[in-house]
Amino acid sequence: MSTATSAERTQELVKLLNRYRNEYYTLNQPSVSDEVYDRLFDELVAIEEETGVCMANSPTQMVGYPVVSGLKKVLHDIPLLSLDKRKNIEDLISFQGQHTVNLSLKLDGLTIELIYEGGVLQRASTRGDGEIGEDITHNVRVISGIPQTIPYEKRLVVVGEAFIHNSDFERLKGELLDSTGEPYKNSRNLAAGSVRAFDSAVCARRCVSFIPFSVLEGFDETAELVGSKRAKLVRLKECGFEKLRMIQFSGGTPDMMELHIKVLRDKAADDDLPIDGLVLSYDDIAFSRTCGRTGHHFKDGLAFKFEDGLHRSVLRSVEWTPSRSGEITPVAIFDVVEIDGCDVSRASLHNLSFIKALELMPGCRMLVSKRNMIIPHVEENLDRGRFNEDVLIPKVCPCCGNPTNIHRSRNGSGKSTKTLFCDNPDCGMRHLRRFVHFVGKKAMNIDGISEATLEQFIGRGWLHTFMDVYRLDKHQNEIVRMNGFGEKSWQRLWNAIQHSRDTTFERYLISMDIPMIGNTASRELARQFGGNLNEFESAVDSGYDFTQLPDFGETLHRNIHEWFKDEENRNLWEELQKMMNIEKKTVIEIGTDSNPFAGKTIVVTGKVEPYTRDEINGKIVSYGAKPGSSVSKNTDYLVCGENAGSKLEKARSLGVAVLTPAEFFRMAESA
Repeated sequence: MSTATSAERTQELVKLLNRYRNEYYTLNQPSVSDEVYDRLFDELVAIEEETGVCMANSPTQMVGYPVVSGLKKVLHDIPLLSLDKRKNIEDLISFQGQHTVNLSLKLDGLTIELIYEGGVLQRASTRGDGEIGEDITHNVRVISGIPQTIPYEKRLVVVGEAFIHNSDFERLKGELLDSTGEPYKNSRNLAAGSVRAFDSAVCARRCVSFIPFSVLEGFDETAELVGSKRAKLVRLKECGFEKLRMIQFSGGTPDMMELHIKVLRDKAADDDLPIDGLVLSYDDIAFSRTCGRTGHHFKDGLAFKFEDGLHRSVLRSVEWTPSRSGEITPVAIFDVVEIDGCDVSRASLHNLSFIKALELMPGCRMLVSKRNMIIPHVEENLDRGRFNEDVLIPKVCPCCGNPTNIHRSRNGSGKSTKTLFCDNPDCGMRHLRRFVHFVGKKAMNIDGISEATLEQFIGRGWLHTFMDVYRLDKHQNEIVRMNGFGEKSWQRLWNAIQHSRDTTFERYLISMDIPMIGNTASRELARQFGGNLNEFESAVDSGYDFTQLPDFGETLHRNIHEWFKDEENRNLWEELQKMMNIEKKTVIEIGTDSNPFAGKTIVVTGKVEPYTRDEINGKIVSYGAKPGSSVSKNTDYLVCGENAGSKLEKARSLGVAVLTPAEFFRMAESA
């Protein structure tokens, strides 16, 4: 029996034996005798020993269900980014060009990453935000389609989709309730909740399956496998994974593309698979790497999303809510429609120009969709001709009662956009939103202080400036008596506030809420000014031209200077720093002859004690270099710590300089 055939028989036996186990232990209705079960069980044991493939949910591995108290955060060595989305055939044809491409199913579930070392599954994690996911290793042994051991000793990183078959979901949705106490409306939500359950017994009852769609690391032994995405996926079959439905082709016409799409959609229906589209990707791995990426998606593939369905509803009202910038955002409130299994009754109307273009008024019949099956969107007004701007647009802010104003802006093509604003800096809602931003994860990252809690604190007169957050201990006695609080809740909150005092240049800058200053801009400013707030402030005072920095335009340059001209902002900037412990960074001057790392790209693999991956990347930035996530011809150095993976082999094959952590720090110190 071939390796691939043995793997298929392993999957067949695991599925069959688990069905018999369920009949015997759960339903108390065994359909086969113990003798038949034992014979199949022994066959499975023999194949597992012969091939080295052992499925994570194999009956040979079942001894209780592990439970965890929480899901640990894990950093992905290679970011798990999304794909750009398209909805028409012409875009797919244009993207394909003259290249060989793979068209595959886009399963509708939760993306997870599996890491194998020495033929054993070491870690499973969710995609998360692409950079940081959650450890779900305790649940993989009850997910069908994931091998626990494989006949491959080197590092292997596999990414795929955890999902629930359509028929299983139809059966389960009548038995289970979501976190709101309502029945689950789509299998994607049920799969996501099941995979992230703390108790693997819960996940086991949800019939979750897994199919891989990418090999990030591993299988680099032959030229064929190194060069082809499809070849690597086919190799996974020998390791016990299920095969992803895929069509490979080059050239073709729109008619041929439509035929391929139909074939795959029909296959998905035959296989009982939940899909929300297809994926078109270049097969050539070397070419894919040259395509690059954005902060959101890789550019070597496209997600082809099926057309969003249009649903009729009636607009009942427009809700106007001030943001922290003063912009008053309009939201459509309409009769509930069910889209993709979810009840939808709200959608953003963006701005005044969008509303006017559709001539929307309460009472109008309209068409609603969920764009990309995610974002509710008003597509069309079926009752035009009633629009009355004077009636629809509020003359005063719904929060503070001050007069509203219409701001006009133009984009690069000269198109004008009208937006409603509350220009009152003391507007209560604007005030609240600024505090929500200040305590948020990207800013001061204060856990346990929700928007509702902030609203109560502001309403009681305890929060006027950001400094007041660090003076809340003056109100401790009153806070512990508040509804929902107590001594323990207060202590957790106060500990989080105290912990936030130890912060970074980037977080502090983001917390100031300077328009357009987010993660990317703050990191670039930290690099440019060595993580030193005083140097950054001095640059502002001396009229520094921020447009010379990468991706800094005139608007961002003007925002920084205008913000610091405001006396109240300047006072906040200086006074809050006195309450903080800002992490100091020593940055080697980029461009000096003595700095071997200036302007270089450095990748780290393995464990570099005592640093986390974020911390060592911070060190790289402080030395004037750029941290990379994967080894390529553009990598200048690979820092190789303990338990290094395949990046070391790749660096050697490309002639990339390899450093031990000691060598890396010694070079930095000598510079």
